[in-house]
Amino acid sequence: MKISFAENASPKSGAVVVGVEEGKKLTPSAQELEKETGGAISRAMKASKFTGKTGQSLQIAAPANVPIDRIVLVGLGKGLSDLEFQSLGGNLVPALNGAGDKDVVVHVDAGADVLPVAAANVAAGMLMRSYRFDRYRTKETADQKPTLKKVTVVVNGTTAARKAFKPLEAVADGVTLTRDLVSEPPNILYPESFAEEAAKLAQIGIDVEILNEKKMEKLGMHSLLGVGKGSARESRMVVMHWNGGAANRRPVAFVGKGVTFDTGGISLKPGPGMEEMKWDMGGAGVVTGLMKALALRKAKVNAIGVLGLVENMPDGAAQRPGDIVTSMSGQTIEIHNTDAEGRLVLADALWYTQDKYKPRLMIDLATLTGAMIIALGHEYAGFFSNDDDISAKLSAAGEATGEKVWRLPLAEAYDNQLKTDGADMKNIGGRAAGSITAAQFLQRFVNKVPWAHLDIAGVTWSSKDAPTVPKGATAFGVRLLDRFVSDNYEG
Repeated sequence: MKISFAENASPKSGAVVVGVEEGKKLTPSAQELEKETGGAISRAMKASKFTGKTGQSLQIAAPANVPIDRIVLVGLGKGLSDLEFQSLGGNLVPALNGAGDKDVVVHVDAGADVLPVAAANVAAGMLMRSYRFDRYRTKETADQKPTLKKVTVVVNGTTAARKAFKPLEAVADGVTLTRDLVSEPPNILYPESFAEEAAKLAQIGIDVEILNEKKMEKLGMHSLLGVGKGSARESRMVVMHWNGGAANRRPVAFVGKGVTFDTGGISLKPGPGMEEMKWDMGGAGVVTGLMKALALRKAKVNAIGVLGLVENMPDGAAQRPGDIVTSMSGQTIEIHNTDAEGRLVLADALWYTQDKYKPRLMIDLATLTGAMIIALGHEYAGFFSNDDDISAKLSAAGEATGEKVWRLPLAEAYDNQLKTDGADMKNIGGRAAGSITAAQFLQRFVNKVPWAHLDIAGVTWSSKDAPTVPKGATAFGVRLLDRFVSDNYEG
């Protein structure tokens, strides 16, 4: 889908989208169409429940005396936020595709104090909602194929609109990469091939280093390596560097769990639904997409993205319940459940990151616990932190982007649930407070670096459409963390 901005447009076909403010107040572009169509807009509104409230829309077949095919009215309420303009744009995409439209002109001339920014957000919303993962489909009916090819956003101030759109487009590109990675089947995306995909980011100025099993063995990463022992696929660690800030500025670091397929290992998961475990690498997917977004918009920050990539499979060499492994930190871990593997991967990835790069802060992302879905459902990601400042900034970024997060507690009583007689800790804390004890486990490997852990188990994949997120891989976290960085750590 091609998106452009223009000061005006005279379409000869296709659809035209105009806004209506609450109380059926026509915007200037809607007033112009009202004149051209001999009052068709007023008649259509009178015959419907459309009043211009936020979220409302109304499609009108254009009268024979005008060259366009369709008029789409969208409600602007009493004014929209940037996020609401993105939702407006996103909601247009299925409506226009459903009507078979190929070209559309969208007028943005009301509803915001800064119209070029509003226009950029409408375009970004359309771009993100138009995502499809269809590379393995060989047969599609006509109604399954999207028709929309060209979008012209008309606004007074196209230069400002293009400038505002550029970073939004970069973030949308990062979102697309994450969705692609999370959507890939596990026979295509496994640790080695994921690392190869990350290595392609070198083309946009990101330095990429890949650690194989031999290098990780030398570093003592037995916690991570133990997870992949039952797989025919070798484990990998990927380190991505974006150096957009001052040379003497310590980096911000993002660490992603990348279990490209999770059977549970010897503690085998139930068969029904196991196909969904291809997206247990969602945290690593988000970190990869975030790094791409930062590079494309040339963020003025030094950032590091670390991916721990493994496949958790059961075979004769697989790690067993009862095994004890020594992490890179020197701390020993008794395995009580091989399906609590993501924290084992992150333990070495977090320690490596803080030890080697001395970051200003670390944030890890992981589809870590089913308990988080029980606690928060699919609306919020849960997070834990040892730093109140990071927590406040994450919450603010979540509100600004619509990728909302909710802080949960850390406390010594929960940490005590990890005690075991055979080693320094066990890898599960029992049924009670499962998401919290998982976070307590991770905190043992951050070495007092300011840190937050995002458990994105409930928000990485969606079974229903949202305004800017079609069902499937959501890329939740890319927009959140890009905003977190841009608001607080650039310059």
